Amino acid sequence: MAMTYRITFVCTGNICRSPMAEAVLRRILDLNSGPRPASGSGDVVVDSFGTTGWHVGEPADPRAVAALRRRGYDISHRARKWRPELFAARDLVVALDSGHLADLRAGAPDPAAAGRVWLLRSFDPATRGSGGSELDVPDPYHGGAVVFDRALDLIERACRGLADRVRGVAAPT
Repeated sequence: MAMTYRITFVCTGNICRSPMAEAVLRRILDLNSGPRPASGSGDVVVDSFGTTGWHVGEPADPRAVAALRRRGYDISHRARKWRPELFAARDLVVALDSGHLADLRAGAPDPAAAGRVWLLRSFDPATRGSGGSELDVPDPYHGGAVVFDRALDLIERACRGLADRVRGVAAPT
């Protein structure tokens, strides 16, 4: 039977950081020259949500889209709001900052679900051993292109580490 490993990124409104992370991880997994977790025994499904419903149905922020496109990423996205019942269908829920982490863990239906929530930058080898807000991807919403590019820098580094972890977890054994 094929195994599907499901990863969800979560930020505040699901128009900046989480859709950026979704696009980055999708490309890293798709462009990997080695074996992809999807080969043979399963697949990796990546999506994103927001902790609020402020932007439900809206496309990704144009500044996030521009930052992604400057680096060659494709994105087609509509914002969605996270709901606790989604935990049942997710193997890993990745928060973009410590506020999201706390909200997601507090809303988890059980300790096992709460244990599947991690901060994105905890997968960045450069930040291992760090804690607290040092692991946040700062919200670029009130900034310009430079702030979005900096957020994308952090997301790309962490997603490379996350992809390595996913390959180890989702790959055939």
